[in-house]
Amino acid sequence: MISARMSRPVRVLLLTSSVVVSALATACGTQKVSVSRSQPGPYRGAVIFNQRCSGCHTLSYAATNGSAANVRTKEPNNGPNFNIRCERPMSRVVYAIENGGFSGAIMPPNVVVGQDAIDVANFVATYAGRQAPPIPGVAPCTTKPVGTLPAVTAATATTTAKKAAVTPSAAKPPQKKATAARTAKQTQGRTPVATP
Repeated sequence: MISARMSRPVRVLLLTSSVVVSALATACGTQKVSVSRSQPGPYRGAVIFNQRCSGCHTLSYAATNGSAANVRTKEPNNGPNFNIRCERPMSRVVYAIENGGFSGAIMPPNVVVGQDAIDVANFVATYAGRQAPPIPGVAPCTTKPVGTLPAVTAATATTTAKKAAVTPSAAKPPQKKATAARTAKQTQGRTPVATP
């Protein structure tokens, strides 16, 4: 309750500040994923992207704003703005997810794995670059193919599991015997000893 003893300017200030705070509080978190639920893979990828990638990347379809708005105030963890940057084909996005981006410096590798990684890659490859300004001589992102990933078969999974099970001692290449050339190189510069 506003006291009758308060001056009019103080009452107006309190009233307007409470209206502003209320408006700001209701505006927080109103952005939502704008990918249709009828596309289960890309929608799921957008939700995961929102949860796991929003701190560093911007992509309006996932309601994320993690990229730097101004280059002068950029932080090291500000990743690319995918509204503008084209990320096709999908295998390129999978590579970045598995390897911590393309530099491997800031983004953690395998930030999502398995089917989650495939869904995020499909989403990013499909929706990234749609707001890029036209550049003469450069094809728009939407004209480039999204691409596909090879299907994981039982044979591929078995081969991958066998490679992972190889012990470090079995993975060492066999030692080669010293050759005459290497022996000759090692003895260069030594004074020959005369034999009687």
